[in-house]
Amino acid sequence: MRILVTNDDGITSAGLMELAKAAKELGEVWVVAPATQCSAMSQRISVFGEIVIKHETDFPVEGVNAYSITGTPADCVKVATMSILPETPDVVFSGINNGYNVGIDIMYSGTIGAAKEALVRGIPAIAFSNSMNGNFEVIREKLVPIAKDLLTRPIEKYELWNVNFPGCPLSELKGILEDRLPEGRSYYETDYIPTENPDGTITLTVAGEPCLEAGEGSDTLAVVNNYISIGKVRSGVLKDGVFV
Repeated sequence: MRILVTNDDGITSAGLMELAKAAKELGEVWVVAPATQCSAMSQRISVFGEIVIKHETDFPVEGVNAYSITGTPADCVKVATMSILPETPDVVFSGINNGYNVGIDIMYSGTIGAAKEALVRGIPAIAFSNSMNGNFEVIREKLVPIAKDLLTRPIEKYELWNVNFPGCPLSELKGILEDRLPEGRSYYETDYIPTENPDGTITLTVAGEPCLEAGEGSDTLAVVNNYISIGKVRSGVLKDGVFV
């Protein structure tokens, strides 16, 4: 199996390293990730200027073909399939994101955006996320068996798997909840704190509090209660592999 690994946190992120290591247990791994932090870019692509590709010869996961590009997460999938990989990958793994991709946040997520770009190109995709600055104990134990299982399951060509891991220690993991639906609000409810400047402008400081209460059956309720959440995300413009 040829696996393309990408993310939105950038080529140096710890989550990307963990995902590349896990993917190595499943097949041949190619990493193509943004050169810089690209969170909340959704499925944005570059339409002007230039994109620079760098072969990351010192990538810390041995046996992985790694490249960074000066583009977005969705660009990574496009560039990888059109200009880097010798053949189309069998699957795209996106993540492991530093922060949950649950609720309305999936609309903005670059992690999900890269996975959706894979669907546009007819490639199955799985998005993986962890709690913000969470440890990787649960991921190191559970990601590979979950990925193996999901890769054997039928899924529509306009759908991707969305897997969120709680950042708790393995000893506190309560289990896995499937068929989770996105919560009807963001995990971090954004607020803006205004400051008036001497020149008459106003500076807004972005702030937010985590959502600790959520509806039954939701992805958010699963992760805040130390369950792994598994659900599906649909591409809004694809059905049966064609545009509608």
